Amino acid sequence: MALTGRAALLAALGSIPVGILEPGWTGMLAVNGPLALACACDYALAAPVRRLLLTRSGDTSVRLGDTANVTLTVTNPTRRPLRAQLRDAWPPSAWQPGTETEASRHRLAVPPGERRRVTTRLRPTRRGDRQADLVTIRSYGPLGLFTRQSAHKVPWTVRVLPPFTSRKHLPSRLARLRELDGRTSALTRGKGTEFDSLREYVPGDDTRSIDWRATARQSSVAVRTWRPERDRHILLVLDTGRTSAGRVGDAPRLDASMDAALLLAALASRAGDRLALLAYDRRVRALVQGSTGGDVLPSLVNAMAALEPELVETDARGLTATALRTAPRRSLIVLLTTLDAAPVEQGLLPVLPQLTRRHTVLVASVADPHIARMAQARGNAEAVYEAAAAARAQDERRRTAEQLRRHGVTVVDATPEELAPALADAYLALKAAGRL
Repeated sequence: MALTGRAALLAALGSIPVGILEPGWTGMLAVNGPLALACACDYALAAPVRRLLLTRSGDTSVRLGDTANVTLTVTNPTRRPLRAQLRDAWPPSAWQPGTETEASRHRLAVPPGERRRVTTRLRPTRRGDRQADLVTIRSYGPLGLFTRQSAHKVPWTVRVLPPFTSRKHLPSRLARLRELDGRTSALTRGKGTEFDSLREYVPGDDTRSIDWRATARQSSVAVRTWRPERDRHILLVLDTGRTSAGRVGDAPRLDASMDAALLLAALASRAGDRLALLAYDRRVRALVQGSTGGDVLPSLVNAMAALEPELVETDARGLTATALRTAPRRSLIVLLTTLDAAPVEQGLLPVLPQLTRRHTVLVASVADPHIARMAQARGNAEAVYEAAAAARAQDERRRTAEQLRRHGVTVVDATPEELAPALADAYLALKAAGRL
């Protein structure tokens, strides 16, 4: 229970004539006695808040940057009308900065025995699960002098999914995939090593593609056509160790790696390949296997939503052993990690032969565009020193990438905006070369 501002204002106004005409206890009782009686009556007529019934409904997931609507239904089982203010509390990251007060507070009036709904609009600023906090209801009497107040626990969770901003690149990469697959009009035939179909020979075809057995059974010369391999296995490995926590622009490196992995997953699933996801630092943080067709992307997005970088050094041996157990057959292993010299030379390179012996390995890393801008800086002594430091950092990354390439690894090193399409292009190049 609590006094409202209206009661305090009336008490202040009443103290003015008391101080002028009748200072003392008599004047105070003359003013505050009726006010106290009015407050007691107002409290008695206010609807009790502990007996209210509250339930939730609405969105359970939302992409980062979009809006989720969560509806709260308030049922008034009492005999008194409910006039109330309601605060629906959520974590600070569930709102855009500066919008929490307007979005979380509601006014409602519920007649006896009826129910009303209020909608809270969330616009989260971080990935992960956002859980509702207490719902605080302040019930007013008819005079607005005294209130009843109580807090209710009404559980609800909204999962904030990765935004998948790179999906704008998917149509162009699918067009290239169809061209590779020989399903669109092109000047050259789709390349690959998997048999597709037979067709009639036309001048200019490679005579090595003639199927002599099929030719013997018909009156025309038949040639074999090929397509890129299907049903290949791809394992996406997200390094969630300390290097993934480094911020590039406004987001951690892990978020850019997730975005690139989602574009590759969408493309590979359309190509008929099988995908799995492994997130690892010193233990398995997420593992997705067995999803097929249209279930692949939702499964990956849901698994990535709750991932956060861990401030520990990644155990490269444990990561390698887990990847080998997860991909028993020959696969394309896409490792999204750092190209910093120390973690690669001390952690990845010693165990890399275990992966390349059985699998095709592709390493993708997020480059910091600020380093490239620093390398171009000139004009004063400080800028020159910054340019020298940036050039040294770039040279170390190039040397690390070259070491990986000498082990037969394909390396993609690009800025957050360019990483996803560059990784998709590398996948298409491997498929066109028949290396999957």
